[in-house]
Amino acid sequence: MKGNTTSWAVLATGAAVTGLGRIIGGSLGAGLTGFGLAHIALGFLDQFRPSVKY
Repeated sequence: MKGNTTSWAVLATGAAVTGLGRIIGGSLGAGLTGFGLAHIALGFLDQFRPSVKY
């Protein structure tokens, strides 16, 4: 996978997990929501990291 594609995959996974956490609710849902939001933040930040070409 290209670096940018990986970033988008992490963002999409985070969005799906966040949505699932909001649907489940309760303390488990809050944990899933936080986990998903962390993936969204990391995927977004990864898009601005310089890529290494071999």
